Amino acid sequence: MKICSGCTCLRNTNLSEAGRNPIGGYFELELPAERQFPYPEAARFQSARAAFRALIRAGRPKKVWMPKFICNAMLAPLEAENIEFDWYDVNDQLEVEEIAEIGIDDWLLYVNYFGICNGHVADLIQRFSPRQLVLDYSQSFFAPPEIDALATIYSPRKFFGVPDGGLLISRIPIPPSKTRDTSSFGRISHLLRRLGDSPESGYAEYQIAENSLAECEPKRISKLSERILLSIDFNNASIKRTQNFLFLHNKLAGFNQLTIDPSSIQAPMCYPFLTRDRDLRRHLIDNRIFVPSYWPDAVDRLSVDRAEEMVRNLLPLPVDQRYGEKEMERIVSAIHGQKI
Repeated sequence: MKICSGCTCLRNTNLSEAGRNPIGGYFELELPAERQFPYPEAARFQSARAAFRALIRAGRPKKVWMPKFICNAMLAPLEAENIEFDWYDVNDQLEVEEIAEIGIDDWLLYVNYFGICNGHVADLIQRFSPRQLVLDYSQSFFAPPEIDALATIYSPRKFFGVPDGGLLISRIPIPPSKTRDTSSFGRISHLLRRLGDSPESGYAEYQIAENSLAECEPKRISKLSERILLSIDFNNASIKRTQNFLFLHNKLAGFNQLTIDPSSIQAPMCYPFLTRDRDLRRHLIDNRIFVPSYWPDAVDRLSVDRAEEMVRNLLPLPVDQRYGEKEMERIVSAIHGQKI
């Protein structure tokens, strides 16, 4: 009896037969069984900026007030939809500074910076009409949406190894996108290299993948990213992030120029360490402790002192679910070895 190979059979099979799931053939990437998604009510897009554009397109605000301390990527949806925007400042504790007046048809977007600003969000709900607040939770995936706010936006890519993804929870009905992102396979090579090789080997591909998401026309999240997300143990990730954050805070709070209230954190993206040592970032990177520079494109919008502080001297220390106490000790030792 002749046994044919799976690939030969598939070559002569119509793979697009409606209503029939495939049985047999070659194996797919092995992933754990599907779990409960933390925000089942969220509309799922290919990126946070695409989710923001879908919200703008549906709500059509007259103007959106944006923090100066933000990346230019979040301006692209406003420009694409011809929506006016204006700037406001955040103070050294990342709170919204005074704004003269917000029009009745305006929105205000606030970033839950680094996932440590839950208390500031509660204050904003009291200061402004909640129905005018758009909360950018790209850096605070585990903070639940503020039910009174107009909308909350999440970016799973900043917390998990997925090629794309952006979530939107909104009071405004958002029409479902007619198209799904199909380019995720071109954005996965850096994730595989990080898994099987080293972060340095895949960094160039990571940059290419990030740039490929510049297009913010709203599309549904890719099937690949959706399936990966459904395999993640979110509870374990939340616990580990919180433990790592609190470990670093316990060891470094006395040296941190940024005041942090740990009582309101919910599995933050990182531990933001503000230092006066301009050489510390390079020292950490030389020791293969990789800390990014967030939003260097905001430098021109900030005062010289604030740019120096929030862009150049603020170090987002890793606390994610890949690590435990051993790695946190290494970070602390590297920082103290620099004699801060």
